[in-house]
Amino acid sequence: KGNREQEVAFISRTLKAIAKELNVPVIALSQLSRATEMRGGSKRPQLSDLRESGAIEQDADIVAFIHRPEYYGINQDENGMPTAGMAEIILAKHRNGAVCDVNLRFLKEQARFADMDDSMLPPGQASESQQAYDDYASGSNGMPSGSVTPGGFPGGLGSATGSSEF
Repeated sequence: KGNREQEVAFISRTLKAIAKELNVPVIALSQLSRATEMRGGSKRPQLSDLRESGAIEQDADIVAFIHRPEYYGINQDENGMPTAGMAEIILAKHRNGAVCDVNLRFLKEQARFADMDDSMLPPGQASESQQAYDDYASGSNGMPSGSVTPGGFPGGLGSATGSSEF
């Protein structure tokens, strides 16, 4: 196991060095450890769940997770709202901006995510969710709010969703 951790740490450091040297974003995906499944409660992924190495957490500028409670058989959230078709992007680390959660709808039949209707959120959370999204978008990669990256995501999120961006 120690060798694998060292190998992942080396890869992580190398990707970080490449990103800095070439001044380009590097997007890397990481598998989560089984700790998420073993944990009771919400099963929300945490930085410590990144598999094989703390180096990924250390080196990454942005770490984002996709979380779908329904996947783990959780049918209601802590507010008693149904979780069917719900997803959230968890920005667990953002070196140059705020961390936040963005609520989305998961359209399983189309294997895609869509903005959530305000009616699907618990009372008071709609404006909070929009504010978190706006805060992230305005602070991302020095791009103005409302800018769209080649990945199609506002504010520089790119396709880093579910991954670690170095």
